[in-house]
Amino acid sequence: MPDSALTQLADSLRATRQSFDTIPVIDIASLVDGRDPFGVAKKIRWALSNAGFMYVKNHGVPSSVVEAAFAQAMAFFDQPNDDKMVLHVGNSGVAMRGYIEIFGENTDPAKTKDLKECFDIGPETPGYEVPFFGANQWPDQLPAFQPAIYAYHEEMKKLSLILLRGIALSLDLPPEFFAAKMLNPISIQRLLHYPPQTGKIDESVMGIGAHTDYGNLTILAQDDVGGLQVMNRDGVWVHGPPIPGTFVINIGDLLQRLTNDVYLANLHRVVNTSGRERYSIPFFIDADYDAEFAPIPSCISAENPIRYDPVTCGRHKFGRFLDSFPHLAATFG
Repeated sequence: MPDSALTQLADSLRATRQSFDTIPVIDIASLVDGRDPFGVAKKIRWALSNAGFMYVKNHGVPSSVVEAAFAQAMAFFDQPNDDKMVLHVGNSGVAMRGYIEIFGENTDPAKTKDLKECFDIGPETPGYEVPFFGANQWPDQLPAFQPAIYAYHEEMKKLSLILLRGIALSLDLPPEFFAAKMLNPISIQRLLHYPPQTGKIDESVMGIGAHTDYGNLTILAQDDVGGLQVMNRDGVWVHGPPIPGTFVINIGDLLQRLTNDVYLANLHRVVNTSGRERYSIPFFIDADYDAEFAPIPSCISAENPIRYDPVTCGRHKFGRFLDSFPHLAATFG
């Protein structure tokens, strides 16, 4: 119900409804099966250097896996708050697994409170207690939840490795370039629920504030509600509408560093003015905690001098989390 009497959107939150020709839908079938990986890589290079975002289709992930994950996400968030809070992310220490209540994480805290609730899992590594690793928390009262969500995590991990091979080729790197940085990679499988938002909406409270992602690569499954907005090179917010059968792919800060700003980790946000519940499932794949990221030589030139010092994946990502999570800042800030 955008622009209705119930929803009054501030001008700064209005997105221009324009063609997404600049953020293309890329058919990656020939990257998945190996028939023409270089042809796909060429399209990836154009998308990531001009938009930082792309849709991918014919990705090989069964629709049944996606549908099951969405069904379990809805079931989880439909529980009473007390049941969800038993699995609060604060219970997991630096592993940062579990439930995050509304306003419990704020991606642009100086400007925006995020009207969303989340549930995060990662690879099962009990006893390995460093940031982003450890044991997951699972809801006992939803027996189908763990197998469905972990199956989705594993499918996303496989797809991310395929996409990173394509990205490596797009940069004229060996196809397994990222593999050496991903022997035990950080990955986060997130479930997101955005309640309906009505009344006067401005940047003080919205679904999720403007941010770039922190690591390598994000794979996003959207429901049919919409609300994703992406900033283009001209500083204009444009809609990232749901397209059936696709995932939205975007890169994070580490790939922008690696490419010395040749590829862009673009700002994006969510403004849910639909009057409906919105659900999405982003998967974040990064690298090993100690993997170093620095500009690659092919992206450094007289016209584009080196812009970044080396940084390790874990240190960069944990620093960004300290800015967003109050319970972490209280302990480690």
